[in-house]
Amino acid sequence: MNFTTVCTTDAVREGGMGLFQVGKKSVLLLWPTGGELKAYRGRCPHADMPLTDATFDGRAVKCPHHQWGFDAVSGKCVTHAVRNALHAYPLRIEGGQIQVDVGPVKPPRQLA
Repeated sequence: MNFTTVCTTDAVREGGMGLFQVGKKSVLLLWPTGGELKAYRGRCPHADMPLTDATFDGRAVKCPHHQWGFDAVSGKCVTHAVRNALHAYPLRIEGGQIQVDVGPVKPPRQLA
């Protein structure tokens, strides 16, 4: 596995979320109320739209583009009878750092 530091552990609190950039990939961290911290790809699986302005109520995250909702624990869609689910990333916490494995990390493109 290839874990990369996303942020420090104080960047996300229980019942909260955060969207972070790891190279060219976005990582959505969700901490369900009463649950464990989860890491998902920061794009909605319905239409591949960014979850930049998503809302989170401590249980489910809602995409702002088409109002699709996803369970924070399982990643499964909770608003439509479909198999769409958030893409989960392996997550670990070491030395006060939240780390995820998003696969090979490519640096962001530099503007000329």
